[in-house]
Amino acid sequence: MKRKSAVAGYFYPKDPERLRKEIRGYIQPEKQKKSVCAVISPHAGIIYSGSVAGAVYSSVEMPDVFIILGPNHRTSRTGMAIMKTGSWENPLGIVPIDESVAEEILKENSKVQEDISAHEHEHSIEVQLPFLQVLKEHFSIVPITISYFVSYEELEDLGDTLARVVRRDDRKIIIVASTDMSHMVSQDIAEEKDFLAIEKILKLDAKGLYDVVKKKNISMCGFQPTTSAIIAAKKMKAEKAELIKYSTSGDVSGDYSQVVGYAGIRIY
Repeated sequence: MKRKSAVAGYFYPKDPERLRKEIRGYIQPEKQKKSVCAVISPHAGIIYSGSVAGAVYSSVEMPDVFIILGPNHRTSRTGMAIMKTGSWENPLGIVPIDESVAEEILKENSKVQEDISAHEHEHSIEVQLPFLQVLKEHFSIVPITISYFVSYEELEDLGDTLARVVRRDDRKIIIVASTDMSHMVSQDIAEEKDFLAIEKILKLDAKGLYDVVKKKNISMCGFQPTTSAIIAAKKMKAEKAELIKYSTSGDVSGDYSQVVGYAGIRIY
């Protein structure tokens, strides 16, 4: 199956040349690159979050395969939904799904289920792709959406699964956790709450992140994908997380009364 773009012309330009030019404006080729286990990247409209996504992707060595974990912003019957065959199409071309990695994940974890419908309208994974396409000509993806109702124990199991699958593969694989930070709060509150969560990520404290988001009511939509990514990265021997860039929508719009926060973090 070919998954068609759901948000081209809305979250990012539909015209290929305009899109490529805009993405290139966010890429920082001079950044020192590291081989990483995981990346945390935002998924808002790229006019708002593109500078953060561009900065963090510019700071990593591009792999052969990206396992992209995104929150499911809509009601889904499947807690952890994977697409295991086919491709994703957007204005910059077609990105194949890595069927062998997807199949291994399905074999390893019974809670991960194939569910194409969970991906049809969800933007959190799709918005990552143009950045990857501009930075690397050939790669494959494994898209997994995660429902808000998935428990910490299930996230822990997913992280363990991903680490085992990645370690067995001879190719370079990066896990991407797609998330925005606080939503529709003042700049001061966004910074205060977001850095409570960022502090836990930088300490590679997955349970601490999960707990602080719940306790402090931080509207970080992808905290569950991020939790699993941290767990997987630690199992892959990651020792450090580094904040590459933080900003809010107010830095673009000039309206700091109600902002959305964005963080780009690499884990290695």
